[in-house]
Amino acid sequence: MKINVLMVPEAGLDLHFDFTEGWFRNFLADGESDILSIPQAAVSCHVSRAGEAVFVEGKINAVVETLCCRCLETVRLPVDFDFRYTLMPVRESMKDDVELQAEDLEFGFYQGEVVDLSPLIYEQIMLQIPMKVLCRETCRGLCPQCGANLNAGTCGCRAAPGDDRFAVLKNLKIPGK
Repeated sequence: MKINVLMVPEAGLDLHFDFTEGWFRNFLADGESDILSIPQAAVSCHVSRAGEAVFVEGKINAVVETLCCRCLETVRLPVDFDFRYTLMPVRESMKDDVELQAEDLEFGFYQGEVVDLSPLIYEQIMLQIPMKVLCRETCRGLCPQCGANLNAGTCGCRAAPGDDRFAVLKNLKIPGK
């Protein structure tokens, strides 16, 4: 999803891209491809420019497959959202250590005449994934002793007896409850 900045007409460009499985793999660290997949992603956007500034505004519709944090079952998360970026050419006089503000999240840089939107699309999709992915709110997770999925049924393991040092807290009465 590369755009030659010099070829963007004054009226702008309307673009549509369909990403297929595996397009995002080069953005992942080793081993992360086992826990994350984006089997489909469709991007519609309008690209315009004013001088050296490139404006990208559009919509992303994708499906993300990842693992439930409690039971490790595969979860399909549909993500459908709008995005907006303003891209400016990189200047050599820019400082490397600059604290980002909230408005900087819609701002980026490009180098040369070609802008690759793939990293920006990947970033936007990742920002839509919750920090703690659950297959459902009532997910019971895995048994800590045998590892059985407790959503499928009970495992037969005895409940852990607990730490005797905290036994005195069982009789503690909390006012107001």
